[in-house]
This record gives sequence, structure tokens and C-alpha cells, in this order.
Amino acid sequence: MADPFAHVTRALAKARLDTSDYDLNPDIVLPAGRTLRPAGVLVAIAETSLGAQVYLTKRSSALKHHPGQIAFPGGKQDEGDADVTAAALREAWEEIGLAPENVDVLGSLPSHETVTSFTVTPVVARVREPFSPIAEPGEVEEVFTAPLAHLLEPSNFKVEARRWRGRQRRYYTVPFGPYYIWGATARILRSLADAAGKP
Repeated sequence: MADPFAHVTRALAKARLDTSDYDLNPDIVLPAGRTLRPAGVLVAIAETSLGAQVYLTKRSSALKHHPGQIAFPGGKQDEGDADVTAAALREAWEEIGLAPENVDVLGSLPSHETVTSFTVTPVVARVREPFSPIAEPGEVEEVFTAPLAHLLEPSNFKVEARRWRGRQRRYYTVPFGPYYIWGATARILRSLADAAGKP
């Protein structure tokens, strides 16, 4: 794609609805007044010799939430964070060694509600200069990149299902090589792909 960030900025400029881990499961009724904890993730995009690439992590299998899953660097907003954008930048620095001053924040996608009771704001950013990722050993098993073009192509997404709390739960997947990208990460990417692909 000639200018990958044109697709991204187009997506960020569109008004869209918030997303949820329950989007493909209309029979699940969420309780009113439920408490959601704010969190931020960084959708960090770098221009490389292989084209635009998105940084992703494979979470440690020892973690309580989403062990072994593919995720964006990020986490819950702490008291010291000014907002969810600050949380996303801090977590990216801690988890993969991406310094806050090495990114230009382009904007945010709609918030996403997870089954673990977080409301996640995906913060989209351009990586200014090449850097060598450093995986935080307690949380991150691996840091890798996936082509933005692959993640913006709706035909690369599939809907799958598994048993969850006694019922079938449907969710998006967007496999890439040996990496099984699914759940909240895939749903956020699908939101970006849908918005970026519309004129």
C-alpha cells in the first residue's frame, strides 16, 4: 500500500461504535451498572523495508489474564497515569522497550469491553525511529510484528467459536503465520480494518 498511514488516519477520523468481546454473541445480556476498569493498548505501527508493520506481543503463559495470547502492548490505567493514552505509552515502554518519545500518537479507536471487565482504549501511533524490542520477562514471552496490510484486509478475518462459561462464544480471528490472533486483539483490528476500508 502506497501510504499505509492514509488508511489509518481515515479510520481514526470516522465515527464508530464501541466494540466488545460479546459483539458476535447477541444472546449474551450484560448487566446494567457493571464496573469496568480503564485500560489502554498501543497499536504501534512502524514503516520498515518490509512495509508498515504492527507490533504485537505473545503474553507470558504465567499471567492471570489471557495467558499465552497475542496482544498489543498495554494494560490497566494506574493512578499515576494521566489518562489511558499515558497508560498505553507507559506499558509499551515497560513491555517492549518502545520509548514514549519515539512515537507520534495519531488518535484512538473506539473503546473495547473485554470479558475480564476492562474497557480498553486502543491508542494508534506511528513509530518514529527503528528500535530493538526488549520483552519484559514477567509479562511478555515474545515481541513480533505483523504486516499492517494483512491486518487491514477483511478477508483475512474469520469467525470461530468455543465453549465459554457453558455456552458457545463466537469471536474474530486473524491468523498470521504461527500466530493465532483472536479475541479482543482481533476484534480491535477488525474495527480498524472495517473503518480503513470504507471510502
